[in-house]
Amino acid sequence: MATPRMTNPLALAVLVLLYERPMHPYEMSTTLRERRKEDSIKLNYGSLYSVVASLQKSGLIEARETLREGNRPERTIYTISEPGKARMTDWLSELISVPKKEFTNFEAALSLMGALDPQEVLRLLELRLSALEMQRTAGEAVRAAAPPNFPRIFMIEYDFTSALLDAEIAFVRSLVHDLRTKELGGFRLWQRMSELRAGDLSSGEASAILHEEFPDELDWTEDGHTG
Repeated sequence: MATPRMTNPLALAVLVLLYERPMHPYEMSTTLRERRKEDSIKLNYGSLYSVVASLQKSGLIEARETLREGNRPERTIYTISEPGKARMTDWLSELISVPKKEFTNFEAALSLMGALDPQEVLRLLELRLSALEMQRTAGEAVRAAAPPNFPRIFMIEYDFTSALLDAEIAFVRSLVHDLRTKELGGFRLWQRMSELRAGDLSSGEASAILHEEFPDELDWTEDGHTG
């Protein structure tokens, strides 16, 4: 039976856990938290149950037995199926080997930040830079708390996120500098656009003014519309 394509990393985490040994959902959640996987994979108990149900329906995992301990609710122990093992291997291999475009909220905001005033964007980026530097400090504390000979394989995701964080800090710091010094290409045009938006002009009137004042910067536009 063909199984639907899955994209939720939590489903992959469940398959990996059950590849290690059979577990019930509460143990899965506890194990993921003990390993601090919630730093890399969005995790909450309700969504975990939904993922387990979906994996079972798809035939990737199977219920092995249901246990009851004292007055506690029944707990169903799941195990991975042979199709589940194949799907886990293929899925994990693809994620590791094939780079894919990921649409981040910050990238979207950068592409649209021209709608705000340049000075406001500068203020917001300074706030972001401060928050990013705090995140880096917190991440360094996590790494420092690990035992001296702790195997790198068990914290490799922290190396990755740390590298991404360093890159973003460098990018935001450079952008902040260019905004403070007004060295960002198109800054004067952006500033003038913001001033015209604050006025009582129609979009057509504002566009005409911008094309008159910034002919070189706007000679690439075909329809004469900006903003």
